Amino acid sequence: MRLMLYAVLAFGAIALLMSLLSWFAERRLETLAASYITDDPARLPDVPVALVLGAAPIGPEGGPNRYFVYRLDAAAALYKAGKVKYLLVSGDNSRRNYDEPTAMREGLIERGVPAEAIYRDFAGFRTLDSILRAESVFGQTRLIVVSQRFHLSRAIFLAREQGIEAWGFEAQDVKRAYSLVTELRRYPSALRAYFDVWFDTPPKYTGARIVIGKDPPN
Repeated sequence: MRLMLYAVLAFGAIALLMSLLSWFAERRLETLAASYITDDPARLPDVPVALVLGAAPIGPEGGPNRYFVYRLDAAAALYKAGKVKYLLVSGDNSRRNYDEPTAMREGLIERGVPAEAIYRDFAGFRTLDSILRAESVFGQTRLIVVSQRFHLSRAIFLAREQGIEAWGFEAQDVKRAYSLVTELRRYPSALRAYFDVWFDTPPKYTGARIVIGKDPPN
């Protein structure tokens, strides 16, 4: 009985420690990335490519995912402001009937972005994969990342630790998260970002090089 009590106390202490570390990691990422993030296109440099981070097109309520919609709104606005020439949409296509990049491409075309300006990364399973593949597969060492602010902090940190000059264009945030899990997962994700940098985690997939602006959009 006493041994079980010690085990429960030890587990609780570890859980509390990990929660505190995750919270600190998220706050630290926000501080480190703050000067690189804006919602004003005029404050961003002109670069060839913006990386638009993926999200599920359909939200848990069955309608359009607001994170997805707002990211596409921001990406289209950035393109129309003339800050970038191309958009690289990066998301999950791990299942035949689930294709974030193609849904993002279709949404951007609906918003007036020409199809020839949109490239797709089908292996952006995590933020880390999207960032690393933007450089290793698509050859980008300077880019603007498009997402909500809490996501941008992590993406900018990962990119700059990789040696990529990255800035963030902030999409409108969702005022009320879909669930507590949606709201809280940013904290362990922030801690994981540090581990990815410390252990030099590679992307899940690499692939043949695609030269944006020279090779036709995939």
